[in-house]
Amino acid sequence: MRLLITILFCSCAFCTFSQLPSFMPIPKSVKIQEGKMLIDSNFTIAVNGPESRRLSEASKRFLERLGKVSTIRIPKNATAKGKNGALTITFQSCPAMPSESADESYRLKIEASGISLIALTDLGALRGLETLLQSLQEDIGGFYFPALEIEDSPRFAWRGLMMDACRHFMPVDVVKRTLDVMSSMKMNVFHWHLSEDQGFRVESFQFPLLHEKGSDGMYYTQAQIKDIVQYADLRGIRVIPEFDLPGHATAWLVGYPELASAPGPYKIERFFGVFDPTFDPTVERTYEFLDAFFC
Repeated sequence: MRLLITILFCSCAFCTFSQLPSFMPIPKSVKIQEGKMLIDSNFTIAVNGPESRRLSEASKRFLERLGKVSTIRIPKNATAKGKNGALTITFQSCPAMPSESADESYRLKIEASGISLIALTDLGALRGLETLLQSLQEDIGGFYFPALEIEDSPRFAWRGLMMDACRHFMPVDVVKRTLDVMSSMKMNVFHWHLSEDQGFRVESFQFPLLHEKGSDGMYYTQAQIKDIVQYADLRGIRVIPEFDLPGHATAWLVGYPELASAPGPYKIERFFGVFDPTFDPTVERTYEFLDAFFC
């Protein structure tokens, strides 16, 4: 009898879990309700809150992605301020940039009559939009959002991904595609590895030999970096650059061997491993160079 009860309990638990949409990550609290909201070409978004380019762009992307998945023609400009929409977003503030202390919580309520998304910040609203899109389902009647009540906040303040563009250079379109996927998973930190023994990947106006000799011609221009940082910010993602030193510095020293702790010449490394070249910490010119580079 005990075995039978255990099997029945597990079966019921599985049935309940299987009713959930494919959320990633699973929200903190999800309550399944009766009913659903059907999607048609009249779907609109109403935004109540301060001006936010971040949320404005996210709303357009949401409508575009919703249209692609559902094959329903939804106008990209179906967003208004201060009016009722099929989806009404209400928020209070716009952090200057994503940070560990930013509030990313939100409440999402889906009913047959409409959807309400409430957050303290536009960052929280962005996370709620991703959850809403993940809840989209289809049956014989068409595409719909199931009736749900969700309260969510991130378990971890730092939810990051590291891209090593030094050993394997990633073009700008790949970086942006990665940021799009990160945003869909509600990740908020892009750790961008930009210097290593195998390559220096940033254009430097002040020390041009860094990218001219240390990159094999594969580097990001200053304009591209600014564009990517802004692209990430609009998706609620903070960019954290990594420049390795005093070790892992071969690509730095190809162009500036006078800063090394041993005589050159140096060349870009082509394989993985631990290599000897380091910046020389015993001479003042090393610190002058680094101060000028980072400032």
